[in-house]
Amino acid sequence: MTESSKGQDRDAEDVGVRDIEVKDLPVWEQRFRAPRVSLPEWAEEAPDRSLFVSNATGTYELYAWDRATGEQRQVTDRPNGTTDGTLSPDGRWVWWFADTDGDEFGVWMRQPFDVADGAAGGADEPAVPGLAASYPAGLAIGRKGTVVVGRSTDEEGSTVHLLRAGGAEPVEIYRHRESAGVGDLSYDESLVAIEHTEHGDAMHSAIRVLRAADASVLAELDDTKGGTEELGLSVLGFAPVAGDTRLLVGHQRRGRWEPMLWDPATGAETDLRLDLPGDVEAEWYPDGSGLLIVHSFEARSELWRYEIATGALVRVDTPAGSVSSATARPDGSVEFLWSSAAEPPVVRSTNGSVVLDPPGPKAPPSVPVEDVWVQGPGGRVHALVQRPAKGEGPFPTVFEVHGGPTWHDSDAFASGPAAWVDHGYAVVRVNYRGSTGYGREWTDALKHRVGLIELEDITAVREWAVASGLADPEKLVLAGGSWGGYLTLLGLGTQPDAWAVGLAAVPVADYVTAYEDEMEALKALDRTLLGGSPEEVPERFAASSPLTYVDAVKAPVHISAGVNDPRCPIRQIDNYVDRLAARGAVHEVYRYDAGHGSLVVEERIKQVALDLDFAARHLGTRGTRPTEG
Repeated sequence: MTESSKGQDRDAEDVGVRDIEVKDLPVWEQRFRAPRVSLPEWAEEAPDRSLFVSNATGTYELYAWDRATGEQRQVTDRPNGTTDGTLSPDGRWVWWFADTDGDEFGVWMRQPFDVADGAAGGADEPAVPGLAASYPAGLAIGRKGTVVVGRSTDEEGSTVHLLRAGGAEPVEIYRHRESAGVGDLSYDESLVAIEHTEHGDAMHSAIRVLRAADASVLAELDDTKGGTEELGLSVLGFAPVAGDTRLLVGHQRRGRWEPMLWDPATGAETDLRLDLPGDVEAEWYPDGSGLLIVHSFEARSELWRYEIATGALVRVDTPAGSVSSATARPDGSVEFLWSSAAEPPVVRSTNGSVVLDPPGPKAPPSVPVEDVWVQGPGGRVHALVQRPAKGEGPFPTVFEVHGGPTWHDSDAFASGPAAWVDHGYAVVRVNYRGSTGYGREWTDALKHRVGLIELEDITAVREWAVASGLADPEKLVLAGGSWGGYLTLLGLGTQPDAWAVGLAAVPVADYVTAYEDEMEALKALDRTLLGGSPEEVPERFAASSPLTYVDAVKAPVHISAGVNDPRCPIRQIDNYVDRLAARGAVHEVYRYDAGHGSLVVEERIKQVALDLDFAARHLGTRGTRPTEG
């Protein structure tokens, strides 16, 4: 990833030296160090200009790629990394979000795609002068230069600002206390689509389309009204061709996410009725003739093309596993980022090529996942299981709990679980109630008894794991990050005899204090999940807070936390740790100078090594000593 072909040659020589060094490292560490790339985004009016994320330097940063010349250059270079960025439609500018050490609070900057285009020689400049720092809430850049920026702050709530090409100051076109954000800007830049939750349910958005000329309301699409259930909507994008005002919308009217077409100018709705189980997302093909469908079902995903004129649905050939992102190119080909639990990620094209292959050693493969279905109190629970390559079990077993909570584990490559398998552990990942990909009822089941519901499903799978002979009941590890870290601490306190070790990364530990300190959008989510604020429903916050049960914790617990984390702030973690320390409970805490996780490869490796070592010391298993520094 260099400025010139000469630089690439030097890098290739350096990679050869690093390759020898990497091969001497443990396999689990090689997976983290192997260069990765994201699916490249391409400029709509200049499709040879692309932007992608890579960890080639040891930190995840943005890279510009000119496909016509093959030249690649690093755009951002910050100590804690950068992943939030996009291209202007004409391909002249790279936009990126500048926060401070992972706190997610900052401003949009921009830099010329080609340093020769910029008078300042590629220097960064404020992209929207006049807007103060905030949490980001969506961004849309028009072909003629109009920019729409969504912002969120504790003081203002949600705001949307519009800056016209050549304009001096951005103009506020929307404001509300509840969470909202930018959906898209129409092809001719006359319409702005906004997702909002003015009704107070942060899990189910409505859509409002404003006229850019005067911020007046053209149309509203709201599935949260008039029924016994609140249904969500999402903006998937305006039609990418002139004269077409249709908006591609995601809806939940039939119990799952699927797309439809809505014309805010006429009110006409076109129900696509795709005969596919599971959740369905979509984006436009560049000429507007079809939709690229991403179909997710039972922890796998696949691609389809939907022909708008005929209604034909044609499968796009992809291997079994997970497509984490995909895009249709102007020539009709589809590029996609694919992986499976056993095979590392690769950016492929339906034309048969590997689109972007980073230099350096490749990530070693891991073992495949097995599907397990267990009857739980709320229905059948899907879990993904990985077993060590050697041995019959029972194994020491890590229950790796996903975050979100509106997310799901899938048959996709993950270096963390693979590291545990390398060390002789079985790994179980549970798509508990609240997870996506299993229908709206499963996701929306997570209300009021927050945390306790998910743990019921994890318990059902844990009982199966022990009864089946997979898991050693004396060596069960509960682990996770973010919401998974929260469930870890809650599980250690409410099920103290079930777990031998707990590993919690960036967790919610003290729900009330977390609510007080977290970003405004997450406060809205917590009010939705728990049915009100801590003042309105104190009993629910208490019942769902790990701090309530901290004195019952028996298992040794390791906690890692980012000191700049706006999602699971450090003060509430300190409150929990102080309670552990007060009664002499076995625990260790690792604090690092970043936010909700780290984009630095060495830091990620250190945290995994700390967890492996902590578990080994307390279970008597094979561990890995972390590297100091």
